[in-house]
Amino acid sequence: MLSIYSTLTREQRPFESLEPGRVRMYVCGVTVYDYCHIGHGRTFVAFDVVRRWLEASGYKVTFVRNITDVDDKIIRRAAERGVTTDELTDEFARAMQEDMLALGCLAPTFEPRATQYIPQMLNLIGKLEEKGFAYHAADGDVDYAVRKFPNYGRLSGKSIDDLQSGARVQEREGKHDPLDFVLWKSAKPGEPQWDSKWGCGRPGWHIECSAMAMDLLGETIDIHGGGPDLVFPHHENEIAQSEAATGHQFARTWMHSGPLRVRSADGKEEKMSKSLGNFWTIRDALKETNAAYGEGCGAEVLRFFLLRSQYRSPITFSSVLIEEAHKALVRLYTALKGRAADRAALDWNEPFAARFKAAMDDDFNTALAVSVLFELATEINRTGSPALVRQLLGLGRILNILG
Repeated sequence: MLSIYSTLTREQRPFESLEPGRVRMYVCGVTVYDYCHIGHGRTFVAFDVVRRWLEASGYKVTFVRNITDVDDKIIRRAAERGVTTDELTDEFARAMQEDMLALGCLAPTFEPRATQYIPQMLNLIGKLEEKGFAYHAADGDVDYAVRKFPNYGRLSGKSIDDLQSGARVQEREGKHDPLDFVLWKSAKPGEPQWDSKWGCGRPGWHIECSAMAMDLLGETIDIHGGGPDLVFPHHENEIAQSEAATGHQFARTWMHSGPLRVRSADGKEEKMSKSLGNFWTIRDALKETNAAYGEGCGAEVLRFFLLRSQYRSPITFSSVLIEEAHKALVRLYTALKGRAADRAALDWNEPFAARFKAAMDDDFNTALAVSVLFELATEINRTGSPALVRQLLGLGRILNILG
């Protein structure tokens, strides 16, 4: 039986969907003001595999990945380039979709843009105000009153007292408490803005995902995922505002991919950062790998590199490790070269398939699942068995490799 580790409970438990045979899954997407980096690739390949395994296990998956297309960074970048925010976000949303396709990720069932869900956000903010969880501040913003929500900090393991002791001096005059976060920002000249009962403005970042997830998937969803940097404050705030508004649990399982670090030439492992000169966009990485291994091959090498680690584990990105992934992938292809597969269906009772399934059912352990593929390759090289060739191709297809 499939079991999944939840960030919220800090336990791995058997997975049971709200509705038998169906999974409602929301993964936070990107803020489209620049090209996606390899850390985004790590997260989205991880959740693509989660989705593919759920579907291979017989579930019908509704997969939502949002696009944040209104944000301070977007507004600044559009001004720097002398274009509208719509022009900027359209350009980078297309680039993101191209990058995800190149890495072998399925298109989401729904890909909502924040600016398409302003009415739903305003409705949600109104509910929070009615229930006493939100207030119209003196400076025109609408803020969420963090201390009104008793379970705040449960996801991230942070207590209100710890957050208070580490809080900076109150940022704005209108805030009741330094811990409160903005739901609706009052309009500033030249910025995108929408009308509301609190005056013209635009949404805060956190309210977007709650409104889109609940509109498309319902008040309680099966799985909510994202990168490790989203646990706090973004996902913590999503829980607070969603559950305060509805009175229901927002997500039954919270999943987060592990951090990605970059290994420098001198062997140091560092956080990827433009200021450190170690920043890799997915496009840069694809260009380098295609140049090294052949046009069109680099994307599969990158995907395979990401699959060799279980999604929650830390991962290090370096040219040496990419080369190791390439050599390993070649070993699998070499086992298939010139060999025919039989025409039987993949049978999960077959020993290699059963072990692959056990690995994937154990919190999507692709590292262990990939090791089964290498054992299959070894047996194919020894026996040339068409049945084993068929199994290697079938199991590889589930991970979207060996195509």
